[in-house]
Amino acid sequence: MRKAGEKVMLPALTVLCLLCGLRARINVYEAFVQGAKSGFLTLVQILPALTAILTATALLRETGLMESVQQAMAPFFSALHLPEEAAGVLLLRPLSGSASVAAVSEVIARTGADSRAARFCCVVSGASETVFFTASLYFSGIKRTRYAVGTALFAYVCGVWAAAMLV
Repeated sequence: MRKAGEKVMLPALTVLCLLCGLRARINVYEAFVQGAKSGFLTLVQILPALTAILTATALLRETGLMESVQQAMAPFFSALHLPEEAAGVLLLRPLSGSASVAAVSEVIARTGADSRAARFCCVVSGASETVFFTASLYFSGIKRTRYAVGTALFAYVCGVWAAAMLV
């Protein structure tokens, strides 16, 4: 059940924005239309990269390739003292947030919420960024990104290492 304050928050914020715009003598409707137009142009610009990332993630999960990669990486994870069940999360997190959250849910369902694997996956998922997804959004149309993606992946690996040490 929603509280009374929750029901009026969005309308009150909208009215406040309108009043501030009117006080500043801004054509609020024109500003809104310009913002919507700018947002749509941004969407059109990033749509190809977004589609590519989401398609690659879906293909990995739906074709069974992810399970094969997880099985192949199991000895590597064991050698690094990482939970083998976390392979899917570690591979999907740089690509897609929603796919990695689904992988975290699978790990929790398989191993239990208090298992080391579940805790490790939750820390990695909560403390890391979707590197390729974010790069595709921010760098659409930019040709020379220099060291940005490599540095972000290095930070991701450092975060995974820190999670392994903490959990």
